[in-house]
This record gives sequence, structure tokens and C-alpha cells, in this order.
Amino acid sequence: MPKMLHCSFCGKPIKPGTGMAYVRNDGVILHFCSSKCFKSAIRMGRDPRRLKWARGAGGQSAERSRPARKEATPT
Repeated sequence: MPKMLHCSFCGKPIKPGTGMAYVRNDGVILHFCSSKCFKSAIRMGRDPRRLKWARGAGGQSAERSRPARKEATPT
């Protein structure tokens, strides 16, 4: 069975036989699910954390990932 890849920009799974692979000069292989992700990452140099539709957006901040603190009750 072919290995399931994930988009280097948005993080979506890429079905075997689809998408695009881009090899940088330093030998790192980047996989992209669509031309939208490729253009955003390579041509425009966008940061996926700043886009709502990409991988990094909407993630939990350090404050949200902590469990809620219980209020101390006077005894």
C-alpha cells in the first residue's frame, strides 16, 4: 500500500498519485496537495500559521491547552 502523505503547507492528507512534490536546493522534499498551497508557500512565502484555512491556524494557544483552574473555596 502506498504511503499516505500530508501537505507541507496545509497539513491535509494527499491521496497516492495526486498532488505535487517540490525539491528545494538543500534536498528537502515538500509535498503539496494543490496549486493553492504551492503558490502560497513557494511563490508568495506565506506563513501557514497566519491563514485560517492552513495547518497552523486555529490551533490551541498555551492558555487554551491548560485545564481550567479551579477556584479556591474558603473552608
